[in-house]
Amino acid sequence: MKRMIYRAQIKEECLAKAKEALKAASTPKRLVKEGLLMTIGAFCWEQQLFLYYECKKEIIQPDTFLQVVEQYLVDWPGENQMRKWIPMIEVFHFNEPDSEEHWRRKAPVESRKGRVAHLKPEMMSSYIYYHYQLQEERAFYGPKYEIIAMHENLLFGYQEFPAVVEEPVTAGKLRTKGTPENWSDSRMDLHFDPWEDGHLYFKHIEQVFSYYEDELSENT
Repeated sequence: MKRMIYRAQIKEECLAKAKEALKAASTPKRLVKEGLLMTIGAFCWEQQLFLYYECKKEIIQPDTFLQVVEQYLVDWPGENQMRKWIPMIEVFHFNEPDSEEHWRRKAPVESRKGRVAHLKPEMMSSYIYYHYQLQEERAFYGPKYEIIAMHENLLFGYQEFPAVVEEPVTAGKLRTKGTPENWSDSRMDLHFDPWEDGHLYFKHIEQVFSYYEDELSENT
């Protein structure tokens, strides 16, 4: 299994149309029903869209199943061809899929949430350092399905509630013990750009849709 996270920018004055197109799109739901995806969620913040989904078999790119919204999205440069969806780079997880059975939800999910935050550009490498160390030293456990990804200095996080906390079944890649015993000593408060209202860290954003295999099978 592979977890995928993407970011897109909506054209000016197209926000409502883009969200309507996503809500009406049948392909995401079909891919879940056909067993290609385990779960998928779309989230919106200002003029930006975020996709989180879990591929059970081969990797599926968003431009192959979300064409209905592409007319409302800005072209991103940076490669030989312009792109509508930019892959975000995973920078942290507490847990990771070992198999479909390991990753399948064992209890009902009450809510799936997306959240965003901005890092100070000069603190991006430090943020990755501390989080990779925590992740691979298995310094402490946290929500199984939580994940954080980065594009530029923007962080997007995916969460499920109620949170499931369990020991990872995969081995960590580090044998060091560098994670601060008290996580607050990592001074994450110095890493984030504050919001206009003074808030630090992440804020939850609007969910456009979310689908999960067992929930769809129950409603079919």
